[in-house]
Parts: sequence; C-alpha cells; structure tokens
Amino acid sequence: MQFYLFGKSYMITVLLSLVVASNVFSQSIETKYFKDVTTTHLPIDAEAHALDVVLADVNGDGHLDAILALEKLPNRLYLNDGTGKFSWKKGVFSEESHDTEHVRIGDFDKDGNLDVIFVAEDDRNHEFYLGKGNGTFRNVSERLPAKSEGNGLDIGDVNGDGLLDVIVGNTGAIPQNFLWINNPENPGYFIDYTNKGLPALRWETQSVKLADLNGDGVLDLITGNEVPPNRLLFNDGKGHFTEQPEKLELPVPLHTREVLVFDANGDKHPDILFLNLTSNGGAFEKDPTARLLINDGKGNFRDETTKRIPKQEYSTYAGVIFDFNHDKHPDIILSALKIPPFQAMQVQALQNDGKGNFKTVTSEVIPESTVGRSWGIAVGDVNGDGKQDLFIGQWGTQARLLLGK
Repeated sequence: MQFYLFGKSYMITVLLSLVVASNVFSQSIETKYFKDVTTTHLPIDAEAHALDVVLADVNGDGHLDAILALEKLPNRLYLNDGTGKFSWKKGVFSEESHDTEHVRIGDFDKDGNLDVIFVAEDDRNHEFYLGKGNGTFRNVSERLPAKSEGNGLDIGDVNGDGLLDVIVGNTGAIPQNFLWINNPENPGYFIDYTNKGLPALRWETQSVKLADLNGDGVLDLITGNEVPPNRLLFNDGKGHFTEQPEKLELPVPLHTREVLVFDANGDKHPDILFLNLTSNGGAFEKDPTARLLINDGKGNFRDETTKRIPKQEYSTYAGVIFDFNHDKHPDIILSALKIPPFQAMQVQALQNDGKGNFKTVTSEVIPESTVGRSWGIAVGDVNGDGKQDLFIGQWGTQARLLLGK
C-alpha cells in the first residue's frame, strides 16, 4: 500500500512535469499573436544568408510565394501551396552565387506579370528577371544600365508616366546612388537618369525609400546611410530630386540600415523611422536606437525619439510595420543582433499606444524560437486565413515563418 501511494504520487509529479514542459515548449514557438511554423512550413537551410525577402503571387494561383535575396548563394523562389507551406523551386534564377542584398518585385514591362530585380554589393552583379506569370522568369540582367556596390533598392513611378522606375543605393569607392527611369517607348528597359535626377553626392547608402513625404502627390526619396548624414530629397514630379537637409532633423550620428515610412501618430502624415546599427559587427560605436522623426504636415521631420521609442542596445538590420494586436494602430517589428559580438537575438516587438508612443512587448508577442541573426522581413497572408503573417530572413540561421493569430 505504501509503495502504491508513493507510485501514484510519483506518477502525478511526472505528469505535472510533462505538462509544464509542454507549456514551456509551446511558449517557445507560440504566443497569443503568432505561431512559429518554420519546421513544418519552410525548407530547412540554417546556413543560408537570406538578407531580404518579398512575398508575391508569381504563378497566378492566388497564393503568396516568397522570393529570397541570398548572400553568396543563388537567389531563391519558394512556392506556396496555399496553406503557407513553401517548397523550393530550384533553377528559377541564375545558379551563380552573388552578394545579393535586396529584392523588389513589380510589373516593369506592363505585360501583367510580376518581374524581379535584385541588387548585389561586393561582386556588383545586379539581376533583372521578367516574369512569365507561371512561376518562371527570363533573365534580362543585361538591361540594367550600370554595376555598383548596391545596398539599397526601391521601385516606384517617380516621373508620373505610369511605369515603375528604380532607385539603387550604393556604397563603395564611388558611392553615387542610381536613378533608372523605365523607358516609356520600350517598357522593361531602363534609361540611366542619375545625372539628371539625383545630386552628385557621396551617399554611402544602405536603404532607400520612395514615398510622398510632403503631400504633393509625387514620390520623394529618403535614404538611410552607413556614413552620416541620412538624406531627404523632394521630387518635382518629373524625377528630379533636390536635397532638403533643413527639413530632416538628425541630432545624433547614425549608421542606418533600413528606412521605414508610416503614420506613427495617426495625424494622416507619413513619419520616418530609421533602423540602425552601432557598427557592422565591430565595436560599439553609435547609438543603435531606432530614430522616429515626426512629420509636421509640411514635410518637416523632427526627431522625437527620446519620448516615443524605448532606448535599445541591440542593432537592427531590418524591420516592418505590423499591427500585430489589431487595434488599427501601426506597431513595429525589429530584427535584433547584439553587436559586439554579432550575436543572435530574439526578434523584437514595439507596440503603439495609438498616439505614436511605443513600448517594448517582445515577451508577449514574439515566440522565443525567433532567436537568430534576423535580416529582411516580409508581411503577408500566406495561409489565406485573413491574418497577416511574418516571413523572417536570417543571416546564417534558419529563415522563419510566423503565422498571425
């Protein structure tokens, strides 16, 4: 009898331990906002350096596929089966390895199919592919006007002709950014408009963003640079950009890696968020706190970081705006690395109070399984449930997929 009671007590203890362990495990991959389904939904390749990712339906089946820009490996297409499970379709892009940094997707030749452009840094090998609408692409990289150490990339109609144009942010010995205008007489070919459209500057750019920043209905340009200062340029509507340094308050030197534009405080005017490093894997040099600049409605941007953004010690290579708590106010998702020593960290979440003031809520929002050297992040409903999901690129750690709840 004594043994039986001891055995029963022991069994209860074991069962409770298993329940606790199960809860701990479930918490590691799931919160009330997201579930990490990486192991069942993504190709497993922990060695790949996925520096950027875009989500788009490239084969016409109504499901968002993923295109990954890879450093030192051929770029990839992951096809979505409609439930958010991705399979690697090999041989779609060039099988050569390049130092690819960024990718954008859009219909450049106006044939109704999505095309893809990549920019590379060290080997200066940018790529351009025309989509056929069935998940295959034709390599027309020879159409790109120039090579460079490309780091930033964005697309948009800068001259009002209805065609997508290209901005490339450059670093290197001659870090002049590029402006390539889509040829209206031959869409899908480009005219190098750099000398006419952009000032001759030593840019040292890591991120470029096209957005209407002064409310005149045309796309302006904001650049995040690894060497200060970041730059704001207004567009005259014809693709001629003029720098407006007096309109961009920059109280501290920054090493910026990504620029995000969104209405942080709900006043219907676009604000600017600079995502920053202390250094690119070196010593602790600059303050890496994300900087939030508020628009006064006239295209003047004032730095209100101190009262709106929590101070951070980690560096951020990428991020997205994402209303993860569905309160109709834009929140922030940030990649995070501890520099030095370039140590993997958990992806971070900042919640908006509706007035543009943010607090860190990582522990309740982001699964612990997201620890990695996270890089480019894309948002989209990959499983068709009406909720937005997160596809997180990683440098030398497994890319991750978080389904929204």
